[in-house]
Amino acid sequence: MNFAIELGLDTLSYSLSLLLVCLGLVIIFGLMNVINMAHGEFFLLGAYAVVAVQQMQLPYWMALILAPVMLAIIGMALEELVIRHVYHRFIDTILATWGISIVLKQLIVIMFGPTSQSIVNPLPEPVHILGVVYPSFRLFIMGVALVISFATFWVFYRSNIGLAIRGVIANRPMAASLGLNTRRMDRWTFAFGAALAGFAGAVMAPIMSVDPQMGSGFLIPAFLSIMVGGIGHLLGVVLGAGIIGTTSTVISSIDTQVASQVAVFLLAIIVIRLWPEGLIGRKR
Repeated sequence: MNFAIELGLDTLSYSLSLLLVCLGLVIIFGLMNVINMAHGEFFLLGAYAVVAVQQMQLPYWMALILAPVMLAIIGMALEELVIRHVYHRFIDTILATWGISIVLKQLIVIMFGPTSQSIVNPLPEPVHILGVVYPSFRLFIMGVALVISFATFWVFYRSNIGLAIRGVIANRPMAASLGLNTRRMDRWTFAFGAALAGFAGAVMAPIMSVDPQMGSGFLIPAFLSIMVGGIGHLLGVVLGAGIIGTTSTVISSIDTQVASQVAVFLLAIIVIRLWPEGLIGRKR
């Protein structure tokens, strides 16, 4: 019984963490049709923002404010300098963002070194849930992921800016002809997606080994979640993150981590073969 409760909590924790990483990625792709290969490095920068804050002997909670602000500025600058020049060249956007990811990773190595960094857990005391002792910080991550997800959905489905963004996603030329500034919307959307990735990295840094390769550990599952759930669809990414997160956690609990990765890839291949647009995706 305790094993089942702990497994359920671990599954929920990983799925919500994965959803937090996916949100920025799916927003950028949905609006701008850009596959951002640097999204993992945005996540990485958010985690290293916590390292920098810790080295300055500032409280961890300061990093939760500084990381998304810093990544929003970086994202806006990269969009202005690089991304906007390759919008309508799909392969070029992949190559450009891949190049950005390499540059950012090497900058981190130069500034902080290639070795892993450890973050002090700000909530070290565990809590008791239905007879199971569980880390309180993981519960904090779940709560934060839920709040950010609900806030993002509210912005996209209950606000005027969300209506404008969905209009641009549905028909960009028509939205532009109606007076929407699609150029400005692209800039702010890319900055928002980068900020979400940075925030996710900062939130999850205390439970991970912070090193220059950590971004790829979430980037691949995030892409698989989007493809399984539905390309360019916020509801689809919730379903995809739940499926990928559940499969990975359950298989790794009864077998090895390698077996869980194989199972996730096989599941993704089957879903993409049967539903090329994802389970609840739509044709672009």
